[in-house]
Amino acid sequence: MEVVILPGSKQIGSLAADAVEALLRRKPDAVLGLATGSSPLPVYGELARRQEEGRLDFSRVRGFTLDEYVGLEPGHPQCYREVIRREFTDRVDIAPGNVYSPDGSAADIPAACRAYEDAIKAAGGVDLQLLGVGTDGHIAFNEPGSSLASRTRIKSLIEQTRRDNARFFNGIHDVPHHVVTQGLGTILDANHVILLATGAQKAQVVRDLVEGPVAAICPASVLQLHPHVTVLVDEAAASSLRLADYYRHTYDNKPAWQGL
Repeated sequence: MEVVILPGSKQIGSLAADAVEALLRRKPDAVLGLATGSSPLPVYGELARRQEEGRLDFSRVRGFTLDEYVGLEPGHPQCYREVIRREFTDRVDIAPGNVYSPDGSAADIPAACRAYEDAIKAAGGVDLQLLGVGTDGHIAFNEPGSSLASRTRIKSLIEQTRRDNARFFNGIHDVPHHVVTQGLGTILDANHVILLATGAQKAQVVRDLVEGPVAAICPASVLQLHPHVTVLVDEAAASSLRLADYYRHTYDNKPAWQGL
C-alpha cells in the first residue's frame, strides 16, 4: 500500500488523473471502476478538462459503478447511475452503453447481483478502481461487519450512513434502507485501487485503514491485502498517521519511472 500525502484536493485530483491517463495511453479500452460521492469529483473534473484539451479519449473505455440504492425508480436524481452520469460520463466521450451499474430496481436482486459480477468478469475485470471511504470505514456500501470476501449483494445501511447521505435527499426519511453494492472481494479483484480521502473528519479512518488491523469493523482495512493500492490524502486526513513522515520520504524519493 502506497500512501501519498498532498496539499489538497486539487493536487489529489491531478495525481489520480495522471494514473488514469497513463492507463488509457497503454490500454485505450481500459475498464474503470467509478465511485460516487465528493472524493472523486476533483478527479472527474480533471479528466474532463484533459479530454477537452485533446489529451484523453474515453471512446473505448468501459466503466462499472460501485453501488446503487434499492427502491429508487430509474432516473431518480439520486440513483448513482444518474449521479455518475452528471458528474463524469456525460462530460467525456464514453459511450452510455459502456457504463454499467448494479440494478437496485430488479425484481430478483440476487440474480441481478450475480449478473453484475458476471458482467465485470466478461469485461476482463476492473483495471483501475477509484474509491472514497466513509467515516466508519465503509468502501462502496460495505458497512462495518461486512465479510472481507463478499461479492456484489444487497446490504442494509447503518443509520450513520443514512444520516450522512440525507443531505442529498429531502431528509433522512427519504434515504433508502437498502443498497446493492460490490463486495469487498469484488473490489479486491481490481488490478489497481486508488482511494481518496480529504479533511480532518477522515483522519481516524485513514489511520485505521492504513495502519490498523485488517478487521471487518473497518472494511477499508481489507485493502492492506491488495498488491497495488494507492491512498491519496491531504494533510488533514493524514494528521493521525504514525508513519506520515515515512510516507512523505518514500514518495519524495520514489523512482520517476515507477508511477503510481
